[in-house]
Amino acid sequence: MYDTLIIGSGPAGLSAAVYASRAKLSFAVVEKEYMGTGQIAYTERVDNYLGYYGIDGFSLGEKFREHAEALGTEFIDSEVSGFQRDDKGWKVLLADGDILEARTVIYAAGSHPRILGITGEKEFSGRGVSYCALCDGAFFADKTVAVIGGGDTALEDALYLSKQAEKVYLIHRREQFRANRALQEKVRACGNIELVLEAVPTEITGAENVTGIKINQNGTEMVLEADGIFIAVGTVPNTEAVKDTVSLDSNGYIIAGEDCKASAEGFFAAGDVRTKQVRQVITAAADGANAVSAVSEYLY
Repeated sequence: MYDTLIIGSGPAGLSAAVYASRAKLSFAVVEKEYMGTGQIAYTERVDNYLGYYGIDGFSLGEKFREHAEALGTEFIDSEVSGFQRDDKGWKVLLADGDILEARTVIYAAGSHPRILGITGEKEFSGRGVSYCALCDGAFFADKTVAVIGGGDTALEDALYLSKQAEKVYLIHRREQFRANRALQEKVRACGNIELVLEAVPTEITGAENVTGIKINQNGTEMVLEADGIFIAVGTVPNTEAVKDTVSLDSNGYIIAGEDCKASAEGFFAAGDVRTKQVRQVITAAADGANAVSAVSEYLY
């Protein structure tokens, strides 16, 4: 039986692994994706992680993982399907039928992209609809694309795509963006990004592949011709496996404070799955440290 099982190998999970090793706990990291490092791997450039200005997300994630591996972290490649509590601690149920046992759990499974839910989105997924500009941007060199969203990720995607595509539409349902001001200034200064504000996407059009996107802009219906649609409208926490185990808020995040303690005894939440104000790489890493501190206090 482990002292703790860390679920997820993003910044929160890998940070927890580093701190668990230093605390001399017996532990393992259960990861859904082999050699995964979380969503940071799909970020083109990270400007706000202390000491690594301008690094790409994949490289930063690899550094996190190398640190955890250097301290002897055990990785188990499997998907978690559920949890059971008994008098010894927790049974972690895996999708392949195996069961792991631990005195505590640190749940750091991260999140996944939110979908729009409009006509054509599912039908053209992989044929012009993408949720990862870094992954698929190269397929749209010298073409016209549309990015949907108004947060940091959407504006980062638009800037990244502007270096490859001939034209980028940036569609946002509101008049003002939610993204930080520095990103907004860069986007507004970019000559091949056209802002389409107060516009709601209603349908993605096409035949074999995407040809455009229908929008409603202030009551006027129109179609913007585009070869690719990149959707960046936020994320959804990966908490399906814990919905019957711990308390969640109305948006599906695990209710837990800065000590990462969830509602179930011996269960801790770290990173993007936890209720908190700011979800960034640096706060995820901090959660990993806080969670191990709370685990150590709980165990000893």
